Amino acid sequence: MERKGKSFGDIITSNKPVLVDFSAEWCGPCKMMAPILKEVKGMLGAQVTIIKVDVDKHKELASHYEIRGVPTLMIFKNSNVLWRQSGVVPAKQLESIIQQFL
Repeated sequence: MERKGKSFGDIITSNKPVLVDFSAEWCGPCKMMAPILKEVKGMLGAQVTIIKVDVDKHKELASHYEIRGVPTLMIFKNSNVLWRQSGVVPAKQLESIIQQFL
């Protein structure tokens, strides 16, 4: 998973929360997460990094984190998994979960 030249491992070492959305193109609920993640980014701005990982394109990553269903959301900070949940999570709930880790 590359983003701005950084690997997934580099991104999750951040000391600010990194919300990772493990998703797939064919997944209906995953499509519902896109505007929710945009809303969360609007609420929290630079306090959080949000990235999307396509489980079909990044099978090793999905396997490593034992992603069994999509969407699966995970919050990392300093490479540690702080929270994970499968399914669609409303923006307000996601924002308050991320707030705990700021």
